[in-house]
Order: sequence, then C-alpha cells, then structure tokens
Amino acid sequence: MLALAATALAMTVAGTPASAEPGGPTMLDPKLAVRTAASGLVSPTGLAFLGDDDMFVIEKTTGRVQRVVDGALAGTPLDLAVNFGSERGLLGIALHPRFPANPGVYLYWTESTTGADTNVLSETPLLGNRVDRFVWNGSTLTFDRNLIRIRAVQEDAGQPARGNHNGGVITFGRDRKLYVFTGDLGRRGQLQNLTCGPTADCPGARVPDDQFGGPEPDGAHLSGVVLRLNDDGSTPITNPFFRAGAAMGGEAGATVQKIFSYGHRNGFGMTVDPDTGNVWMQENGDDSFSELNRLEPGMNGGWIQIAGPVARVGQFKEIETTFGGQNLQQLRWPPSNIADSPQQALRRLFMLPGAHYSDPEFSWKWEVAPGGMGFLDSRRLGPQFEGDLFMGAATGALDGGYLFRFNLTGNGRQIAVDDPRLKDRVADNVAKHDITESESLLVGRDFGAVTDIETDPDGNLAVLSLTDGKVYTVHRR
Repeated sequence: MLALAATALAMTVAGTPASAEPGGPTMLDPKLAVRTAASGLVSPTGLAFLGDDDMFVIEKTTGRVQRVVDGALAGTPLDLAVNFGSERGLLGIALHPRFPANPGVYLYWTESTTGADTNVLSETPLLGNRVDRFVWNGSTLTFDRNLIRIRAVQEDAGQPARGNHNGGVITFGRDRKLYVFTGDLGRRGQLQNLTCGPTADCPGARVPDDQFGGPEPDGAHLSGVVLRLNDDGSTPITNPFFRAGAAMGGEAGATVQKIFSYGHRNGFGMTVDPDTGNVWMQENGDDSFSELNRLEPGMNGGWIQIAGPVARVGQFKEIETTFGGQNLQQLRWPPSNIADSPQQALRRLFMLPGAHYSDPEFSWKWEVAPGGMGFLDSRRLGPQFEGDLFMGAATGALDGGYLFRFNLTGNGRQIAVDDPRLKDRVADNVAKHDITESESLLVGRDFGAVTDIETDPDGNLAVLSLTDGKVYTVHRR
C-alpha cells in the first residue's frame, strides 16, 4: 500500500549537499544532483511527457489529468469521477507510441458510481477498474473508447471490504502493444494458482472464488495478470495463450487470450527496456519477498503458491506464518497452506497450456515495498548510468523513500551485481522495510513514495513523488 509522507533526512556527499533544497531528496553519487521540476500536485501517480517542459501528471484521489508547462500547473484537460478508496483512483497513463501524430492518451482508473470522487469502497461497479482511450486536441482530453473493464469490488462474504491490489500501471511496449497490470484484487482462483478454488483440496470439486463465480478466469476474475492489448483494445493473435483461450471458449477463454503473464500479486511499477524491449515489473510481497521480474510471454509468476525464488519457499512460509497478520491479506487461503518443499509448490501451480514458471530476477527476503520504476534512456547523466533501471519506494519509511539503481548484464536479461552477498540475486535483509544487503543499490533517498520514473526530453531522470506532490529531476552536476 502507498504509505504516508517520508521523513526528511539530511545528506551530503563529499562535503557538498546532494540536494538543492533543504530537506528534499538527496543523491549519493557525487556526479548527480536533484532539483524540483514541478510541485503543487495532489497524490500524483503517473506522468507522460508531451514535449520539452510539457507533461501530463495524473492524480490518484482527484481523478484529474493536470498539464504542467515550465514547472507550473497549466490547466486540467480532464477530471474523472474516481473511487479513490484505499489503492483505487486514477492510477496509470500511457501515450500512444506515435503520439502526437496519433493523439491517443490511455488511462487506467477506478470508476465512481456517484458521479463524484468518493472513497466509499462500495461506490464502484463490480468491473470498476477500466482502461480508456482519450484524444488530445491540444487543450482537452475527449473520451474515445473503453478498451477493457476489470474487477474492482472486494466485498466477499465473511471478509472486510477492501480496495487494494488494483495495480494500475500501463505502458506501451516496443511492439506497440499496450501492457496493463492489475493486481490480484484479493481473488483466490486459478490465476492465483488455486486450480480448484480458495478452499478446495485438489483433486476434487471446484469451489467458487466468490459470489460472482470463479475460480475460472472469467471477466470478473481477471486479476494478478499483465494483459497485452492492441491499441484499440482488441486481442493480439500473437499473445501466448491465444490458442489456449480459443480452445477453452466462452468468456473465460476470451479472457485468457488477453493474458501475457499471470500469477502476480500486486505492484506499482512496470517499464520497458529501450534496448531489448523486455518488460520489467516489480511485485510487492505481504511481509516477505518483494520481487523484480523480467516478464516473459506465458510466464506464471507463482503467486500465491510461491513468492521469491521457489528454492526459498520455506522462508516464505516461515515469515508469513509467524509475522504480522499471518493471513496474506486474505482469510480464505491462510499461509499455513504454503507448500513444504519447492517440488510441492511447483506441482500445485495452475499451468495454462504453454505456461512456464520463472523465478524473479532479483528479490528481497523481507518486503521492502518497491514503487515506481523506469529505465534511463540517455547518456545525459553519464555513460555509466545509460540503460540502468531505477526503482523507488512505495513508502517513505525506508531512507525517507529510497531510490535504487540496477545495472543489467550485457544481454539485458539479468541484474548485474558487484556485491558478493547478492550473487544469488536475493537481498537477505533482516526485517520488513529493512534494506540490508541493498546498500550497493542505493543511489538516492528522501524521495517519499515514488509512483513513476521516466526519462525526460532533456535526457535527465524524472522521479514522481506521490507523498511530496512533486516531480523531481535527477541531473548531472
């Protein structure tokens, strides 16, 4: 969950302040500094650059798309009536790959049933999360079409109402397809690797996920997935489960055809490597195993049977059965059900035809609450930073809101590490929200809860802070 404002920390490097603003973010590399590019934003969750010093910034709780020109608010091209309870709201933005020649602006948001912004969890339709295309005419955004409606309601019998795990990040790939991530939404069905449902003991009769059906992945149980769509919302025939879905038929089959990967929990960051076209996504754990994943077509990420590397499933079970709420934020499949061996966990996975399981490329033993992330597609900060992956925190509790930097291997498929403690690509931190063994990755702090990271038109790194209501620019000194 996106957390409260960060605690400001003082930081200097080589005797020189790494931040131009007292109490603001700081960079730990003496070659880098940070300044404020825009402020006065309300719970910003995503940004998209229209040109030099010209950007859209979306606001979670207000439903507004704000235009920011030369660092100042320059109008509100669109104001949506959002349900912003918990982690809902206006969550994701992407421009068409041919923008502005194609003026499409895509938004992921949670619809309010009242016609006004609300945080009352019940005031949203069952399929209240939606991705819509709007058209930019230079001053306003006009609705063009709905691409998909996704589950939002979490009012299951015998459980408290929730509004979290909506995901909401969207991005266009180098293939010009739209990638949409939605979290597990508290579902406990086949896409969460429960073949027979939340309480069934397979093999045996299937148990519905909830009062709306399941555990089959019909339209109301499409969750914990990355979708891959054409720019008009239609389904690409090159999707990994297109044939499998056609064989299944019906609503569930049509739903499966849209899936690029599944078995995911929740996350706030997804980005595309400009060099390889690979899609990378972070995943938040409950109390254990935050993940950084390179998504592959047909990938099953393992949730809820597996978090972190499958070889560590024993640690996953130990932490989740002894720490915190001990319920995986759900009451229908307790952590005591977690497998007792990697082999048992792998046997339990729900595998669509052609699916495969993949370990994360990097993970933390205890949850470190990763947030927005992005690649630096520029040499502006220096050649040593070009092509690196930067990731912020979804909470200010860690170093005031950390900023991590990851080098990739030459083929862009793995995280490169210098710290011998990270040879296994797992940071064995010692407590929740602790960054032990991540020290070599830390490049900045005090950014608060980071919801988006982009390369700006000048080639610098733009970092969006939800808690500070600001866009920061990381630049070379």
